[in-house]
Amino acid sequence: MATANGLYQPQSGDLTVQYAPSAQTELIENPPRFTWIPAKLEDDRYVLEVSSAPDFTRETTRTYGPIPYNFFTPSEALRPGTYYWRYALLEGEGPGEQQSEWSTVREFRVPEGLPETALPSRSERYSSVRTGHPRLWLQPDELEAYRGTVREDAAGSGWQAFFEQSVKPWLTRELIEEPKPYPDNRRTAALWRGSYLACQEVLYAIRHLSVAGAVLQDAELLAKAKAWLLHAASWDPDGPTSRDYNDEAAFRIAAALAWGYDWLHGELTEDEREAVREPLLARTRQVAYHVIQRSKIHHVPYDSHAVRSLSSVLVPCCIALFDEEPEAREWLDYTVEYYYTLFSPWGGKDGGWAEGPHYWTTGMAYLTEGLNLLKNFSELDVFRRPFFQRTGDFPLYCYSPTTSTRTAFGDNSTLGDDIIKKVGYNMREFAGVTGNGWYQWYFDQLKDANPEADRMFYNYGWWDFAFDDLVYRHNYPQVEPVEPSGIEPVKWFRDIGWVAMHHRLHDPAEQVSLIAKSSRYGSVSHSHGDQGAFLLHAYGEPLAIESGYYVAFNSSMHLNWRRQTKSKNAVLIDGQGQFAGMNKALNLAAKGEVEDAWHDKGVSYTRLNPTSAYREHVPYLKQYKREIYFVQNSYFVIVDSIDLEQPGRVQWLFHTLYEMELKGQSFHVNGKKALMEGRFIFSTSGELALSQTSGFEGVDPEEIAGLDTHWHLSAESKDASSHRIATLLVPKRLNEGGKYISYFMDDQGFSYNLYLTDNGQTQKIEIAKAF
Repeated sequence: MATANGLYQPQSGDLTVQYAPSAQTELIENPPRFTWIPAKLEDDRYVLEVSSAPDFTRETTRTYGPIPYNFFTPSEALRPGTYYWRYALLEGEGPGEQQSEWSTVREFRVPEGLPETALPSRSERYSSVRTGHPRLWLQPDELEAYRGTVREDAAGSGWQAFFEQSVKPWLTRELIEEPKPYPDNRRTAALWRGSYLACQEVLYAIRHLSVAGAVLQDAELLAKAKAWLLHAASWDPDGPTSRDYNDEAAFRIAAALAWGYDWLHGELTEDEREAVREPLLARTRQVAYHVIQRSKIHHVPYDSHAVRSLSSVLVPCCIALFDEEPEAREWLDYTVEYYYTLFSPWGGKDGGWAEGPHYWTTGMAYLTEGLNLLKNFSELDVFRRPFFQRTGDFPLYCYSPTTSTRTAFGDNSTLGDDIIKKVGYNMREFAGVTGNGWYQWYFDQLKDANPEADRMFYNYGWWDFAFDDLVYRHNYPQVEPVEPSGIEPVKWFRDIGWVAMHHRLHDPAEQVSLIAKSSRYGSVSHSHGDQGAFLLHAYGEPLAIESGYYVAFNSSMHLNWRRQTKSKNAVLIDGQGQFAGMNKALNLAAKGEVEDAWHDKGVSYTRLNPTSAYREHVPYLKQYKREIYFVQNSYFVIVDSIDLEQPGRVQWLFHTLYEMELKGQSFHVNGKKALMEGRFIFSTSGELALSQTSGFEGVDPEEIAGLDTHWHLSAESKDASSHRIATLLVPKRLNEGGKYISYFMDDQGFSYNLYLTDNGQTQKIEIAKAF
């Protein structure tokens, strides 16, 4: 092979994939995942070499290629030891193919004992595929056996509930009209939501009637399903349900056509198949083009909708078209390789999800469905990867079923309502995958909760619980629930910079929980300007809350209040918060860090550093650290240390559901189930000026008409170039109104020594002085 010109090796940035693995990479699975910055913008193909020798001698080197993208997972694990890797760009094809110079050589080490999660090569990964129909969920040879299951145990298999709740309604419903364009093509939240809700109903009608008709071999059901399918196939793929016009609507119609085409394949004439296959391919191509060519999530991974469309669209659609359209197999390969290599862009080995628990819920809902379809079709088991073995820990610790959704960070469509039941259904999936009884316990807490909420837009417009239950009962055995009484009192999700402190998580009446974050993801995507913020729930009630409501993405509530630091239990500096606008580069730059977290001798502790998050608006900030102590499961102490290059004022913010009582340096929250006393027990600039407001600054009044207001405390310091503020928070049961924590300060040497006493137990907390 001839050698071409030099290889362009761009420097990686915060927004891009990284060059990995390297000597600094902690491998969590074997083989390692290889990623690099593309050498050109399109038509790039590569050859990769991995060697146990730095000079890449032939007998020590494995060569892989051609590789179509800038990421790769080998088809075999490596023996433990030290390795070296490099890549080169391939130009041209056939006899004229040329290779660039080799890239920089990078070293990495494979430790012993890692889980082995190799990805079979493209030539081998579909060797077990059966190409009959159906192939989404059940395979042809499984269908007859499933019919027997339904006959023998309609209730226990979930079939009875599915048929009554999710099939019968579509026998009498009129066909839904194709959504119309927005008036003057100007999108509003209500019109956008109405359009995708209509498309979700089309998906329900086609999928549920098709599955029921095929399982029961019922001509009436099959005819109804076919009518719905051909009707939806007649909609314009480039119209109001196209990906570019309304991506949520597009995702649903593409999936509807895939399920109908697959399950009704034998009921369709060749002309009818073509009438469905053509728009199905067109809609799949729209999504694939956006993901791979425009969004380029293998270059810049932080596109929430594009990543989700892999599982919601490309998996079912490409499986349905697998043996009929060459493009479909290519797109499926891209999706499989993405899941094995780059996923998840939002977390790592701890299983965290930087966008927050609500977008974990939507992401995992489609992902678990897609990965189950992929596993049953091809026997590729992505669930074996470490992320999927641990990600159930994230909602368990940070989105407890016994607390309110007002104690979770990030965008949340159910904000102010009960926790969405779909979180529980996702947790049951991971109970099935891992056998973890804690995850099953989580599901049991939510499965029968608030059935009225099943019709809310954030449920009905996204999933059908009866269908979920039907599929799960077929795919997985029952896992026995285990009460999570032995969870870690401090859980540090290092991958995303979240820390959860808990006392009696499994007991709603006695639970005390604090969640804090300082994340390397900053305010990108569905995250907010909340580095260093905290949320507090105690004795059955949220006390320090996520303020505001979810109206819609990009509403004034979302842009001007919810995303902004002023709505958080955080600080402002001279009235300025963290960058939380719509610039992904600045969003990621507005990051934080958790420097430490531990539990020892009855004390839980974390130290957060959100300095970088403020730099865009407060360039004269030298350093800001927030320390949080949870002492003997009784009270919290928050120490804020802020150093500036010029004098400035700090506004310490706190938000709650109730009007507070302010007195001197204290504030009191009187809830319906719990109480809390807050007290500023030390400030180097002198006493703070406490004030209280209600409402939501900068929000369109029409968006919050009829909604309860929230209350906001601001405690403002005097001007100083350095600030040390210690705040005592004492949550109480309703019958503990007189409880207090005594304290005094010993000011000697290079630190302030704060002593706090609760029922005879004294805790010392050191606060470093500024010099």
